[in-house]
Amino acid sequence: MRCEEDIALLIQSNYPVVVVDSPDEDYSLRQLAGVAAQLGLIFFQWSVTEGLRRSGQEGVFYQTKEPARMLNMLIYLLRGEASGAPGLYVLKDLARYLTDGLVLRLFKDLISAVKGRRDTVVLLGTDAVIPREIEADTARIVGGYPAEAEIGELIRQTLRESPRGGRLGVKDSDLASAAALLRGLTVQQVRSVVTYCLLDDGMFDGHDFTKIIERKKTLFDQEGLLEFCMAQEDTLAGFSRLKRWVAERQAIFVGKQNAPGLPAPKGVLLMGVQGCGKSLAVRCIAAQLHVPLYRLDLGRLYSKYIGETEQNLRKALSVMEKLAPLCLWIDEIEKAFAASNAEQDGGVSQRLLGTFLTWMQERTVRCFVAATANDISRLPPEFLRKGRFDEIFFVDLPDPLVREELFRIHLAKRGYHAAAFNCAALARAADGFSGAEIEQVIIAALYRTHADKQDLTPAHILNQMNQTKPLSILKAEEILALRQWAAERTIPA
Repeated sequence: MRCEEDIALLIQSNYPVVVVDSPDEDYSLRQLAGVAAQLGLIFFQWSVTEGLRRSGQEGVFYQTKEPARMLNMLIYLLRGEASGAPGLYVLKDLARYLTDGLVLRLFKDLISAVKGRRDTVVLLGTDAVIPREIEADTARIVGGYPAEAEIGELIRQTLRESPRGGRLGVKDSDLASAAALLRGLTVQQVRSVVTYCLLDDGMFDGHDFTKIIERKKTLFDQEGLLEFCMAQEDTLAGFSRLKRWVAERQAIFVGKQNAPGLPAPKGVLLMGVQGCGKSLAVRCIAAQLHVPLYRLDLGRLYSKYIGETEQNLRKALSVMEKLAPLCLWIDEIEKAFAASNAEQDGGVSQRLLGTFLTWMQERTVRCFVAATANDISRLPPEFLRKGRFDEIFFVDLPDPLVREELFRIHLAKRGYHAAAFNCAALARAADGFSGAEIEQVIIAALYRTHADKQDLTPAHILNQMNQTKPLSILKAEEILALRQWAAERTIPA
């Protein structure tokens, strides 16, 4: 829903006070003026430097630059013109003055005068702190950010106005993807980012999407709470059920389809044997959803100062909402939220868990959470119930067909024709090997042949496999227990 529609709905719901948190005052004023015209309200605006003004009339109300005098004037107008046309009163930065006892008292009187009328008071500013006494009469909304349709037009307008004659090198569908990436920026920020993308070649095209992501992260994540990762476009061996699951939800997540009753997917938890491709699968999920991938290292949030760890998490979550749409990757999530950590860290992990679970449940932005875990038994039960993650997938050791595909992929990556290596036979010999172990066997064989100045052959790879003890042997009991736990609780990936 567009911001104007939200504001109009709140006004029509008879909220006496609406707080609009906006980083772009001019843009929000235009939106509010449009809402006032739509609803047939007289538009007023006030600032401490200009005083109280009525739209369409010259001059300002006498001696209304001081907050107390302005509030007195509004109370007089509302009580003296009860039968007059209703108004929308936009008060810039007034929340800063509500710490003064007289101003707060007058504002309470103003609320009383507004109640029962179609008038509405709007407090416009940034991060406004509202006194507890008036919270019950207040609604809050975030404004100042253009919607995706408007961003698309802003891109075209910026290209037309570019001194270098910027050209648009994307289709309408790709332009919509660019608008989605630019969402959360102000009008001026959108213009600046698009202009930045034009500096190299004067063309705005798909190659500029990475620049948009980087600039957006620079603007919002100045403390480096999130790590930007490149999504993985390469072939992912196996994971047939996970691929189909994501494909079924991709159109809903990116907003290309709107199916009534179907919420946007929230995310998945991938648990299983180490080295079997969970991290690679997360990268491929982000590529399939066509959104940037960010990694949240929960360990970096911890601080020795009381309360700072929780504050860091709230900052990170706020940054994520500004960077949306995105795929959020949390690797080895059990290490940060293990059920046994609470007694060791004074309850910090439990408070982090509560904050994170609440955010996962109530977030409205398009943020797909892809978490990985090696030991899911360490996670508290709150994480495993439906509604946190849409699904839990188990990533097992690869079967013969997947192992064969892995050999083909890793040999091809290194310039070898897989047909010359009888990958089916190598896959049978690699029973119990994980994907990471198969890759390392090939790398080790390449080092050996390079040192001996020989060409790589299947015999070299088999020799390295014979010298390797896979994790399925070294930790056979743990993997068996993990498989037994997952058999009745998860879906095979």
